[in-house]
Amino acid sequence: MDLNLQGKNVLVTGGSKGIGKAIAKAFVDEGANVAINGRNLDDLRRAQEELGGNVSIYQADVTSEQEREQLISSFIKDHGSIDVLINNAGGSNGGKAEETELRLFHDAMELNYFSIVHLSKLVLPHMKKAGSGSIVNITSLFGRESGGKVTYNNAKAAAISFTKAFADEVAPYGIRVNGVAPGAILHETGNWIKRLEKDPEGIKQFVKKEIPGGRFGTVEEIANVVVFLASEKASWVIGATLNVDGGQARMNF
Repeated sequence: MDLNLQGKNVLVTGGSKGIGKAIAKAFVDEGANVAINGRNLDDLRRAQEELGGNVSIYQADVTSEQEREQLISSFIKDHGSIDVLINNAGGSNGGKAEETELRLFHDAMELNYFSIVHLSKLVLPHMKKAGSGSIVNITSLFGRESGGKVTYNNAKAAAISFTKAFADEVAPYGIRVNGVAPGAILHETGNWIKRLEKDPEGIKQFVKKEIPGGRFGTVEEIANVVVFLASEKASWVIGATLNVDGGQARMNF
């Protein structure tokens, strides 16, 4: 399917590995001008080489307000405009709430929530000027239900809430904001691969019990939904966060 993304200027945060790199690859395959962001320059360069196509790299730590501002400023300076922002950077920390220092809750919110809010606000004037744009926030099914680490769940829940609120606010300007909530995704740099290597039988039972689809998801399956949401084919999808999880989520309404 031609998603009409040729020549679109796309920025993917956390784009040097895992889900982010797969999302970048999907946009490259659609003919977009893709930029990936990450903290490690070597990882960015490696990903740039692997992705091919028209890919540029921006080293920045999205937990830093100043570096977020510089990231968007540099992107606009280089590309002139931004059509698509994919807020993918994220990660988990801590353990049980009682045992987790308050500082780690702040850190989780900065990475998984405030980066989304701030970057979305930073690109808004440019998208309003163009009269169009798409923002896709990568959250998690655990932003809607218990599971995983509490700091991560809290931040992802906030991100899902922001996605809807911001979508309603900016829709009159021709800008669409949506989200994707992945379930358990297996890739070489993710937590699930480590768990699988440590306890293959236990993870096998987890998949059998928890994922109706009968397997882990792939990064490509997340990327395919993201590029669709970013495209004109999803023109009437506004403020949605779509589960992409093989039926793993327990929510039924």
